[in-house]
Amino acid sequence: MVPGPEGRRHTGSEPVAPPGATDLRSTVSSKITVIGNVVSSPTKHRTQNGSVTNFRMASNERRFDTATQDWIDGHSFFVAVECWGELGGNVAHSISKRDPVVVVGAIRTHEWESEQGRRSRPQIRAEAVAPNLARGVADFRRTQRPAAAPEDPAPSVGEQEFPSSVEDLVSGRDYVGDGGTLDGVNPADLSAEPAHA
Repeated sequence: MVPGPEGRRHTGSEPVAPPGATDLRSTVSSKITVIGNVVSSPTKHRTQNGSVTNFRMASNERRFDTATQDWIDGHSFFVAVECWGELGGNVAHSISKRDPVVVVGAIRTHEWESEQGRRSRPQIRAEAVAPNLARGVADFRRTQRPAAAPEDPAPSVGEQEFPSSVEDLVSGRDYVGDGGTLDGVNPADLSAEPAHA
């Protein structure tokens, strides 16, 4: 064994985190990048949590066969992709069946009960979906967002105008009263008991 950082023993078979870093064995990431082709047309649905666009894609393994000196297809990986919010809307308008795509997102196992029993399949919650430019060209256009209405900046404390007269203070109100009390109070109607009792 070789002494590792901070005096820890290192066998050479496990990664060692640099001083001050968290232990590498405690790091688990479910982020994945998949390159493949769309195999089902994207469909957009509205749910109680927002809008989502779903499609399936396939990624085919390609490897070089030294015996034939040619590229051959290996195994295929099929995965469902879900795109939430604005990404889903952009995917629904931009991606079609058979398009080559690159998908980046978090992979998980989607499980459900069916007549045949418990079922599961891999699913990616996409962070980004893009056309694979190694296989073609794209005409990218930014999403047009509605322009926010310009707001009048609030005056700073020193710039605020205070009314100079009572007329300025009450101008623009819905009513003009005689300045007296709206509802008079008769002292005989008041109870001697405190209100909080």
